[in-house]
Amino acid sequence: MSIQDAKAALAHLEIDDNPVSVKAKSRDFFWYSPVLKARLDHLSADFVVAPKTEVEVIEVLRTAFAHDIPVTTRGAGTGNYGQAMPLAGGIVMHMKNLSAVKSIHPGRVIVEPGCLIRDLDAATRAHSGQELRMHPSTYATATIGGFVGGGSGGIGSCSWGVLRDLGNILRLRVVTMEAAPRILEFTGEELHRVSHAYGTNGIITELEMPLAPAYDWVDLFVTLPDFPAAVAFAGALGHEDGILKKLISVYEAPTAHAYFQRVAPHVSAADHLLGLMVAPHSMDGFLTFLARFPGARLIYRSDLTRWPKEPGPVFEYGWNHTTLRALKVDPAITYLQVLYDADHYTEKIEAIRRAFPGELIQHLEAMRVGGRLAFAGLTLVKFTSEARLDEIIRQHEAMGCFVFNPHRYTLEEGGRQSVDDTQLAFKREADPKGLLNPGKMIAWDDPGFAYDRIYAYPGMQGG
Repeated sequence: MSIQDAKAALAHLEIDDNPVSVKAKSRDFFWYSPVLKARLDHLSADFVVAPKTEVEVIEVLRTAFAHDIPVTTRGAGTGNYGQAMPLAGGIVMHMKNLSAVKSIHPGRVIVEPGCLIRDLDAATRAHSGQELRMHPSTYATATIGGFVGGGSGGIGSCSWGVLRDLGNILRLRVVTMEAAPRILEFTGEELHRVSHAYGTNGIITELEMPLAPAYDWVDLFVTLPDFPAAVAFAGALGHEDGILKKLISVYEAPTAHAYFQRVAPHVSAADHLLGLMVAPHSMDGFLTFLARFPGARLIYRSDLTRWPKEPGPVFEYGWNHTTLRALKVDPAITYLQVLYDADHYTEKIEAIRRAFPGELIQHLEAMRVGGRLAFAGLTLVKFTSEARLDEIIRQHEAMGCFVFNPHRYTLEEGGRQSVDDTQLAFKREADPKGLLNPGKMIAWDDPGFAYDRIYAYPGMQGG
């Protein structure tokens, strides 16, 4: 492996080899997890290259392959699981320059991966009054390629499901890492080869994504004095199919009072909060629905209410932004990602609340799973030790609440702790040397791994 030879061969491209900025571009939001921070904080690429075209992407991959240099691709680095961290050093391929919105059509858009989601929505709104079906809470800073490569769902999932649901990604154009890289186009079942694969088995250079009608969404905050009533409100609203909504978030007290600084003056420490996005033409239906819950109090409506300090977009309180806001107040906070299934979410959420009083604070996001309403729990955790965190996860799973572990950097440990045969098979085909984002796919490195401990990638840079 010759870093210097590879860098010399790519010297005519946009390269950054300043140690300070290279380290900054080698990081994502892994530090949400104290477990990952302890293991990944020291990591850095050897240099960063920012290709401007697909042809340059191919050149980077061909050169790195020839010199046996690892390549980790990144967008804006807004992911929380270390998926963009270069465990073995090498090259970080920054996709910021591949940011063009290529074409917009009724119901779909063709775009390069480095386009910021905010800019993509601005373009589709201006062109034809359309927007993406779903986006992460990091809407203003995340890229569309990073969302598809490392995300799963977000704002919009209460109506549209998650990225892996049929129709939520239309087509992906992918470059392989071989002596002579190939360009492949994936649709249908083939999309799962590279979606949510952390760039371990191909580099996305173009995406075709579905669009929905864009609205001037009304942001809402609603309080209830009782948490089970707040969950019931959220579930009932999720089932009101005639009310068009883009977000249904539930925050157990004292989240709003303790961590949402611009909301805090308008709530008490005992108030449970809902953050909602409703289409303007559905507001009459929503207000009718609201009146059916005598304890519910509408404290903010973006089209009417004026606070001395405006709260900003309601979606920036939800999903992973909830954890970020809590961390700014209390650095000891971390989080879990829990699935509460459609058939049993009410009782399971309550059972978890009873099992961990004072240790966990519930934060729920409504989402469609298989066409049915369920809840993702992005639970706030008062971190004490790694052993205790593992025990909390174990107890969740013993109670039938599956945890997508955000304190692991591998695909398998953050998912269902099993091999994705589709992604593994494609890695064998598209990345025969295993140079794409090494260390993130256990099935490639250690097929017999028992998942009885945290995986430690043996090729990781020393700290």
